[in-house]
Amino acid sequence: MKAILDRASDRRQPTVAIALGSGGARGIAHVVALEALDEMGIRPAAIAGTSMGAVVGAAYAAGMEARDIRAHVLKVLRTRSNVLGKLLRARVGRFADLLLRGRGNPVLLDPEIVLELFWPAGVPETFDALAIPTIVVATNYSERNEAVFRSGSLSTAVAGSMAIPGLFRPVESEGCLLIDGGAVNPLPYDHLFDVADIVIAVDVTFGGRSRMRRAPTSLESMFGAAQIMQGAITAQKIKRRPPDILIRPRVEQFGLLDFFRAGQILRSAEGCKEELRAAITSQLAAIRRR
Repeated sequence: MKAILDRASDRRQPTVAIALGSGGARGIAHVVALEALDEMGIRPAAIAGTSMGAVVGAAYAAGMEARDIRAHVLKVLRTRSNVLGKLLRARVGRFADLLLRGRGNPVLLDPEIVLELFWPAGVPETFDALAIPTIVVATNYSERNEAVFRSGSLSTAVAGSMAIPGLFRPVESEGCLLIDGGAVNPLPYDHLFDVADIVIAVDVTFGGRSRMRRAPTSLESMFGAAQIMQGAITAQKIKRRPPDILIRPRVEQFGLLDFFRAGQILRSAEGCKEELRAAITSQLAAIRRR
């Protein structure tokens, strides 16, 4: 009997899990990495996502093919007036708060409304209804630590994970306030080591020196500082224990809010597709030789 079980184990296909990191508009590049998996016929055993990685990952885990996510992204971001109209509907700040009381943020957005307006149709309400097990990482502002979601309300978890301070208001969840998961775990591949043979991490925070030749605006400084922080956190994580495969799409020239450059981001990331295919093929061959 043991020999039969051993042979059955040998025939088991190695499993793959993928982590999609934070990065604002740069996270659109995650779609390209998921297309590579689809083209190889690989269905992830699990997905972990932070911020924009959680937004894209949850849509994929709901059963959408990556090419359909690409089409959806390009469609919803095609018309500036349509996007701005939706954002106005999601605005929770009032100009009167700023002008009359000297406090508040007149452009603050409700991340749960933003998700409802921009997410593809068919993304379920709960984690349990997803086709692929999914982990979403947010920051528990109340407790100053990582909040990891595997069950319950999907939209609450993802909205909390993407709630960038200064742009989105925090999300309330079971008495806690959730903000952007990038503050604690921008690339959550560490949650996947126990669930798959091969762990892939797609990092879109990575980048060299800024090409900006002028002083940044206050908004650019705030978001730029957040990206620097996330890059530093990720670098330390990788130094301590790297993923099996680390993919860094060439999207460092794009800013956190460059959503209207979605087509350019996807084209710039295209090179990572062949890189990921080659890395997976190499990992699979190494596992089979053991």
